[in-house]
Amino acid sequence: MKKVVSILMLSGLILVLSCGFVLAAEEAAAKAPLDSNVKAMLAIGAGAAIGIAACGGALGQGKAAAAALEGIARNPGASGKIFAPMIIGLALIESLVIYALVIAFIFVGKL
Repeated sequence: MKKVVSILMLSGLILVLSCGFVLAAEEAAAKAPLDSNVKAMLAIGAGAAIGIAACGGALGQGKAAAAALEGIARNPGASGKIFAPMIIGLALIESLVIYALVIAFIFVGKL
């Protein structure tokens, strides 16, 4: 599991570093229309951003729900105190995925 997470983190780092070059081409794009390489990188960046965000969000939500349900199973009387913070945490995790969706739309809007 650690190997998979480290590979995902490395690929995310490479993606973040390579997207800087694409966004730095904005000044050149003002002078000339986007060439096909820049359009391809923007499309790949948008797709990868959604994929990585969805994967990370799903892992985070799964761990949060599992921990909350384990706590409720151990102490059913505390379900009211555990349920509301769990829902708030899940909403915050999902908001990060929505931010990635907005960033992907911005990338696609540059095409």
